[in-house]
Amino acid sequence: MLVGFAALSLSAADLEWHTDLAKAQAKAKAENKRVLIDFTGSDWCVFCIKLHKEVFTTPEFAAYAKKNLVLVEIDFPHKTPQSAELKRVNEKLQKEYKVRGFPTVVVLDSAGKKLGEMVGYGGGGPKAVIGKLDGFKS
Repeated sequence: MLVGFAALSLSAADLEWHTDLAKAQAKAKAENKRVLIDFTGSDWCVFCIKLHKEVFTTPEFAAYAKKNLVLVEIDFPHKTPQSAELKRVNEKLQKEYKVRGFPTVVVLDSAGKKLGEMVGYGGGGPKAVIGKLDGFKS
């Protein structure tokens, strides 16, 4: 039993988070998956940090994501350095998706059509978030 749990724990760390939305969309199309975009303030936003810790790093979410999602992180950190180009691209995406608060999770289908949005994180862990994400299926 512990061996299986260790394998699941490793899978959470193995999730691939993209920063290039176009590449992520191409991968989603090839794999027939949805795209999850996490607009976050990874080093300052309390609820972004909670969402990451309580949901995105869990084995339950990792198993769900590997099967259903291509993950994209659009980060607006205060302390972590980013290139000027990445900042410019992230700001453009923030405007395009009309993100006004963090965290905001946007879900797209494999063709890039917006299926839904989740603003904020009120707790509930992976089960609650996965339930919302399942409601965004095309």
